Amino acid sequence: MPIDCRAALTTGKGDFFIDQIRVADPGPDEVLVQLKAAGVCHTDYDSLNWGKSIVLGHEGAGIVVATGSQVTGLKVGDKVMLNWAIPCGHCFQCTEGNQHICENNSPVTGGNHGSNGGHAHAEGTTYNGKPVERSFNLGTLSEYTLVKQGAAIVNASSRMSFEAASIIGCGVMTGYGSAVNAAKVKPGSAVAVLGTGGVGLSVIQGARIAGAASIIAIDINPARLEMAKQFGATAVVQADKADKGLLQAAEKVKALTGGRGADYAFECTAVPALGAAPLAMVRNAGIAVQVSGIEEEITIDMNLFEWDKVYINPLYGKCRPQIDFPAITALYDNGRFLLEEMITRRYALDELGKAFDDMLHGRNAKGVIVF
Repeated sequence: MPIDCRAALTTGKGDFFIDQIRVADPGPDEVLVQLKAAGVCHTDYDSLNWGKSIVLGHEGAGIVVATGSQVTGLKVGDKVMLNWAIPCGHCFQCTEGNQHICENNSPVTGGNHGSNGGHAHAEGTTYNGKPVERSFNLGTLSEYTLVKQGAAIVNASSRMSFEAASIIGCGVMTGYGSAVNAAKVKPGSAVAVLGTGGVGLSVIQGARIAGAASIIAIDINPARLEMAKQFGATAVVQADKADKGLLQAAEKVKALTGGRGADYAFECTAVPALGAAPLAMVRNAGIAVQVSGIEEEITIDMNLFEWDKVYINPLYGKCRPQIDFPAITALYDNGRFLLEEMITRRYALDELGKAFDDMLHGRNAKGVIVF
């Protein structure tokens, strides 16, 4: 029987509002999830200006309340974390091991978003009687969501809160995976992390778990730098907004790494002007990683590439959901991955505006909506 519930929506013209939507019964390969918590991400704020009506949100965790006839491995009552990058398993990229950029299901790489792709069936979610798209095929800023089976990953942890589980499926996975899967940080290495929000803190944790000997956190916010120490930073550099390209901060990084520069540097600020900044912080033949997903034209001084430096732009930490989500959960359970500590504030759905404001002004490492 269809469910009427509250959700955050946008027309895509810069606004958002809370109203009732209707969620249908699951189709054969679909799962109906009652959301218990949803992370608030910069991408959610960006989606207010995508020019289309959507149910907001793409980080979430909850409980399975119904499953379709073809669903296997999931049952009513299961606690699940939601994943927006659903691999089809048989396209070129999936068979190459690049499940995060599936050619058929990805909502961001040009894949099929129709009934055979990552979306639940077209009539699955309606607003005022008309179908409405769910952000990243999830729409987690809603009391209920209808998703494809591959979007729901069982949370086997006996103690992880729904709030902590909700943030794994974007920012945490992006940061951790960028360090572990994409850059493949080596034990004993030196790492610089630009920006210490939720993604940056997850990079720091990934680098720590990978065995980095030196992890240098760079931010303009002293409170966030103090938090970075809790998550594994061994040194901090407070940056100056007037420092163009963070070249002065780069000199401090070099001083902390014997004058050579870091082995790896990760940009996690989402500030386009800083897209090239990690190149200034890595040694010759070092690896610079653009983590925050800058999608606009920037200018790069090619001198920064000298010599033999590598610049990579991974998506979603090269996520393999059935491998990486359980790995993060296991690290959490044995005390090596801090998730509860990353959540700065919790909000009701009606407080979404406050959650956005706190995020945009750097007050939170991570804000979470609790249903």
